[in-house]
Amino acid sequence: MASLEIDALNKTYGSVRALRDMTFDVRAGEIFGFVGSNGAGKSTTMRIVLGVLAQDSGEVRWDSAPLGPDTRRRIGYMPEERGLYPRMKVGEQLVYLARLHGMDTAAARASMERWTETLGIEERRGDEVLKLSLGNQQRVQLAAALVHEPDILVLDEPFSGLDPVAVDVMSGVLREQAAAGRPVVFSSHQLELVERLSDRVGIVRAGSMVALGGIDELRTTEHRRWAVDGPPDSAWAAGVPEVRVLESSGTTTVVEAAGTGPDEVDQAVLRAALAAGPVREFSLVRPSLTELYRDVVAADVPAEQVETEEGAA
Repeated sequence: MASLEIDALNKTYGSVRALRDMTFDVRAGEIFGFVGSNGAGKSTTMRIVLGVLAQDSGEVRWDSAPLGPDTRRRIGYMPEERGLYPRMKVGEQLVYLARLHGMDTAAARASMERWTETLGIEERRGDEVLKLSLGNQQRVQLAAALVHEPDILVLDEPFSGLDPVAVDVMSGVLREQAAAGRPVVFSSHQLELVERLSDRVGIVRAGSMVALGGIDELRTTEHRRWAVDGPPDSAWAAGVPEVRVLESSGTTTVVEAAGTGPDEVDQAVLRAALAAGPVREFSLVRPSLTELYRDVVAADVPAEQVETEEGAA
């Protein structure tokens, strides 16, 4: 399968610039985590991909060709706001949506049965959507995105309102879809889940992509840090060139090094700690995606972009 390419999208609502040269791609067989604060531009980007909104400039491509109506029919979309018919029965609704995407009745019914069983809502096929719990409505919404066997998945906050068991089920479905070669892009505020599930992550702020890459790549800091569980006094670190103590609590000391090659520095840190006493643990420390996100989002935003944070979708 091909890649989904978002190339230099710009979108303005009146005086508010919602997107500023938004650019990234979602590769075949990849799960792409799309994160940012409310109003950062995630939903606007997804709606442009779907054709619900029109961009002011830029392009969305699939297999190097601009997306048209036929291609967009092959997208499985899950909006943040539930887009289901509340008084329609679950099974009937899913068959109806599959038929709208071009499936014949038999194939649509078979797909409905498959996905309701996979997502654990087969016993709810005869229930109206409005009578379901919020978590089960979310499962039906995912089934609606999958029932026509799409080539691309675009999911806006798919894990919202789900219990841990449902999160595991949905995570498994996304992994299976990616393993089948489909590009999967999803947004979520649950950053630990994004870190665990995604192959690559894009962090959006004020309509712009400000960090993009694989989890390990994004978590690699300019200066290496180590946690040492050993000597109770961090004074041992003072003798290591170009190393500073970031924190010290009990027997654990976290140090950061700059300048010297990493292999030489880590050995120097370990030798200094061992000289001061027994070392029980010596490990490289990398920031979590949550810490990275806080740093990126908290960075100074140019004055002309502040209004985007307040008003963009």
